[in-house]
Amino acid sequence: MRYLVKRFLLFGMLSLSRNDIFILGKTRQIVILILFVFWPIPSMESQFHPTMENSEPASGLAAATIQKVRKNLAFRSKWSEVNGAMGDLGTYIPIVLALTLAKDLNLGTTLIFTAVYNILTGALYGVPMPVQPMKSISAVAISSGSSFEIPEIMAAGICTSGALFLLGVTGLMETVYRLIPLSVVRGVQLSQGLSFAMTAVKYIKKEQNFSKAKSMGERHWVGLDGLLLALVCAGFIVVVNGAEEENRGRGNDEDDDNGGGRRKERLRRFITSLPSAFIVFLLGVVLAIVRRPSVAKEMKVGPSTIQIVKISKHAWKEGFINGAIPQLPLSVLNSVIAVCKISSDLFPAKNCSVTSVGLMNLVGCWFGAMPCCHGAGGLAGQYKFGGRSGGSVAILGAAKLVLGFVVGSSLAKLLNQFPVGVLGVLLLFAGLELAMACRDMASKEESFVMLLCAAVSLGSSAAIGFVCGIVVFLLLRLRSKDYSCYAV
Repeated sequence: MRYLVKRFLLFGMLSLSRNDIFILGKTRQIVILILFVFWPIPSMESQFHPTMENSEPASGLAAATIQKVRKNLAFRSKWSEVNGAMGDLGTYIPIVLALTLAKDLNLGTTLIFTAVYNILTGALYGVPMPVQPMKSISAVAISSGSSFEIPEIMAAGICTSGALFLLGVTGLMETVYRLIPLSVVRGVQLSQGLSFAMTAVKYIKKEQNFSKAKSMGERHWVGLDGLLLALVCAGFIVVVNGAEEENRGRGNDEDDDNGGGRRKERLRRFITSLPSAFIVFLLGVVLAIVRRPSVAKEMKVGPSTIQIVKISKHAWKEGFINGAIPQLPLSVLNSVIAVCKISSDLFPAKNCSVTSVGLMNLVGCWFGAMPCCHGAGGLAGQYKFGGRSGGSVAILGAAKLVLGFVVGSSLAKLLNQFPVGVLGVLLLFAGLELAMACRDMASKEESFVMLLCAAVSLGSSAAIGFVCGIVVFLLLRLRSKDYSCYAV
């Protein structure tokens, strides 16, 4: 019976046309992946001997899907992939911690669901696709007091994901992505990268109260979360990673003929092979325990209780108006368009049509998991620190899964002691990597549109900056059009 049910579901998925838009293609792969990884099909010979030919298409598709998953999760370099997994924590930890402290977010449930998101996106896309909190919804929740609680947060996440899913199913998302000028996309990326960098500097310079989303007094120079510690970590990452990825493989040909030159080259290769972000993150964990040794005893063993969130009509209304509407433009621009563009820049051989943004929250938010999306900054940060395959985010997902089941929501007590300056350092380099994507602007006109879009986005919002960039781009095209053919 189990075999027949699976065959029915499988052929139902295969009956979809291969000309369907990219959303349905990825959805079909998700279902097939779950079927064949978590519920293996019994041997065909042990079921129906006479109908072997009917099973060949399904078996071929299953084998191709499994082979693709294995390839996508294959490590390019073990330590580089582990190091790359740390590149997104500068954004993830502060927002999750703030929602946990201010709104009693179920951290254990969030860890488990985001772990599943990480593993599935890594298996499907084969690139270090990040899973980040929806920033606009998080900002509204933290700043709105008691009027925007967990039901409103989850309603906002479900509404946003539902809208993104509809945009994908109707083909509008793909059309928009193809029509938007590159200079406008670069402007959005530049503004997001600079926003990350400025937030990182604020984390490094000032004490932070995440539960109230406010900066406090100036950070002390010396201490377990001092300014000197953050500067040392930043210098360490600069020495190890450098300013450009291309610098890693460049040696000194003039000194290769003598022993001293070879020793210097070996030392340089050893330094550049260190997992800088992973070392900095481990240092932060150690310092968090040193700052409050009793935190290990206060943490409880076991997963948090997972419950279905009850969403009232009022919560749906508030979540849609105050949460989903501000979040939707940001998700379209940064979680889909900018992510697809930077993914094609960094991984030209990969076809990353980001469809999971519209699917992940339609399940997790009903159980109290934080609304999530992808982000160009997270992808740039993970690439900066060495992430090159889906195995990088799968490692992070596996770690979240273990933490979610072993310690659950009590992990917040440890994260609350984590040096914020160290998080700021990780976020700083992620932002700079994203901002550097704009260096491919070839003309003054493209640079003008990009800078205008970035400036307006930083001064107001990404949606307004995007509209201004499109308008200016069209005006410049209209200005440069040849009207001589219309002369009388």
